Amino acid sequence: MFRKMPFILITIIAVVIFLDPFMPFELKQALYAISLSIKGVIVVLLPLIIFGLLFKAAVILSNKATKIIAMILVLACCSNFISTFLSHYVGIWVYNFDLSMISPHEASALTPLWLLTFPKLVENYIAMLAGIVLGIIASTFFPIPAHKIAMKLDRWIHLLLKGFVYLIPVFVAGFIVKLEFDGAVGTIVKDYSTIFAVIAFAQFGYIMLAYFVLNNGNVKAFANSIKNMFPAAISGFSTMSSAASMPLTIIGAENNAKNKDLVCSVIPATVNIHLIGDCFAIPILAYAVLKSFGMAEPTLLNYLIFSLYFVIAKFSVAAIPGGGILVMLPILEAYLGFNVEMMSLITALYVLFDPVITCANVLGNGAFAKLMDRCNS
Repeated sequence: MFRKMPFILITIIAVVIFLDPFMPFELKQALYAISLSIKGVIVVLLPLIIFGLLFKAAVILSNKATKIIAMILVLACCSNFISTFLSHYVGIWVYNFDLSMISPHEASALTPLWLLTFPKLVENYIAMLAGIVLGIIASTFFPIPAHKIAMKLDRWIHLLLKGFVYLIPVFVAGFIVKLEFDGAVGTIVKDYSTIFAVIAFAQFGYIMLAYFVLNNGNVKAFANSIKNMFPAAISGFSTMSSAASMPLTIIGAENNAKNKDLVCSVIPATVNIHLIGDCFAIPILAYAVLKSFGMAEPTLLNYLIFSLYFVIAKFSVAAIPGGGILVMLPILEAYLGFNVEMMSLITALYVLFDPVITCANVLGNGAFAKLMDRCNS
């Protein structure tokens, strides 16, 4: 199902739009209520998910605390931050596009049939810090039990996230009903096809420039590097999983590197944390969504704070389709002011564009491996 998710979403959107005139008002309210309920459950459980994934990452990386691993972490964070920060300027440009504003009908807004409220157990930034600190402490003083706990947490969290992925079509369907009721679906189709093109150009333009610089401006070497990574990129596009594409990524990166043993360590360590595709796609989509809903453009300070949490949250991204956006929803809500409709929209847009995003992630990981090879040659 995961590989077919974009096609499933496209089908659901088409079916909802087609059946909308025939849907009873109470059914529309119920679908919207289900979407809000799913969002509430995700928000409640996300701190636990973030804690578990960061705890596992801290335990595993602490067990391999070498100079190379430290360099990988520092450079991966720097790379993610640079690409996220650069996307701010693309986002500003997108924000100035003539996007149609999405606004509900004031007189007859669609209200959910029920509204469940969930208590906020813990803030996400506390879960992030706790996962990292406790993971390091546990792996230092109790390495064997810590590793067992980390593996159990990882299994439970992946089962939970896979369950969320199965709920995404229902989550999106309720929101599409709301948008169709508000007359905003046509606006999305018209505006966001252009946004997708801008994101793809920004992602691959940045990655191609990185390969060109890493090959010292040698056009032949640059073309050869891209050729070696092309099978992995196609695999990422078709599977929507950087982890599933990892064997091909390693082969391509090895062919581009002098120190092949180093590449074999770099790719597995960064496959789920170094995500250039996400670093461009999510912020640019966020700017487009903010403009579409008539929200103010973030200040540079707000965006810097958002970027820092965004980079930290990359360590808690699960290797499943849609995993990149799920853990970012609370950060978008807290630091960019997203409401439930905006979070639902960016989730749908992200999943629809996920094949291209994953393709960029895979190519970006190949470039990062080449950077590490250059730094250690």
